[in-house]
Amino acid sequence: MKIAQNTAVTLSMKVSDAQGFVYDDGKQPAAYLHGGYENLFPKLEAALEGQEPGFQAVVQLTAEDAFGERDEALVTTMPKAEFPAGVKVGGQIQRPGPDGEPRYYFVTKIKGPTVLLDGNHPLCGKALRFAVKVLDVREATAEEIAHQHVHGEHGHHH
Repeated sequence: MKIAQNTAVTLSMKVSDAQGFVYDDGKQPAAYLHGGYENLFPKLEAALEGQEPGFQAVVQLTAEDAFGERDEALVTTMPKAEFPAGVKVGGQIQRPGPDGEPRYYFVTKIKGPTVLLDGNHPLCGKALRFAVKVLDVREATAEEIAHQHVHGEHGHHH
């Protein structure tokens, strides 16, 4: 079966940057619903369109085509006194972004009475290299299409 609209695709996907640093070794298969559901970067999904199990490719994405460029407006601080207990450097908290909408921030540093937060994805600003191999392609179920993502072997519970 070929990858097309509303197919469930299982891939192995090794992700690295231009310097060769590996972010994901691809040993754990990933599944996504194909067809513009924003489960994969558009250029990566376009490279997989029409392919079959066994297809392999290396797709290079610019920072803009991957997680985007860094937005320094998303780097902020908060008083340590207001910081939730139990969250450490490297953890995440949710709080209103510059537009007032809730967004996740990574805790980058705790410095005295101040906590430094970064609302950018850790891979923002990086060009990425995806070495992909199509492992399986099947028709998506009606439930997967309705939920806009692939469910596991035993269904999915929201």
